[in-house]
Amino acid sequence: MPHHEKEKFKTMHNVFDEFTNRTIFKLISEGHFDGLESAISLGKEANIFSAMKGDTRVMVKIYRLEQCDFNRMYDYIKEDPRYISLHGKKRKIIFAWVQREYRNLLKAREAGVNVPLPITFKNNVLVLEFIGSGDDIAPPLRFLKPQKPEDFFEGILNNMKKMHKAGLVHADLSPFNILNFNETPVFIDFSQCLPIQTSRAEEFLKRDIHNIVTFFTKLGMEIKEENILERIKLKN
Repeated sequence: MPHHEKEKFKTMHNVFDEFTNRTIFKLISEGHFDGLESAISLGKEANIFSAMKGDTRVMVKIYRLEQCDFNRMYDYIKEDPRYISLHGKKRKIIFAWVQREYRNLLKAREAGVNVPLPITFKNNVLVLEFIGSGDDIAPPLRFLKPQKPEDFFEGILNNMKKMHKAGLVHADLSPFNILNFNETPVFIDFSQCLPIQTSRAEEFLKRDIHNIVTFFTKLGMEIKEENILERIKLKN
């Protein structure tokens, strides 16, 4: 890495812990992106940055190791036999959380759900397709209401049906986790997404429906949650 790039790297990364910096540097050295560009979202547990890979822009999601709610994370994954042994192992729970988001995004995308392409992951860092135009990220639905609410709602419903058919429940769907990209819904944040066979899947699906129906009701639509649940579960 040239000297000027090293200095830029140090300046950008002095807000991260040493372990996270090593992980980011490893991903850069492997060619997944050239370097972090600017912050897109600063959350409670994770920060999302834009980054360049040649002429292409990607998103880099970085979970903060010291500020994640490990108990909440484990509560979502404890029924998965792959993660039973992780109880109490905080750092490994975060790594499993990132791996889970990557796998869930792949499975959802394979089912035709409109989600960002997951590119790679390592430890507490996930690299994703950039959803936006030029250097402008697509905003969450919460901050950019659709011009045609009925059409947008149908797009959300179709994505939820595809997820259910693929055996998945998002479990945290809301106007904050759906991007409005050129009047098309794009689902994001899939780490808590779980199989429909798990004990709380129905509860989470109903909560997802409630969140979406509440938002679109405020836009003037008349929707009954029980009807939406039936439509999502229809096999055709």
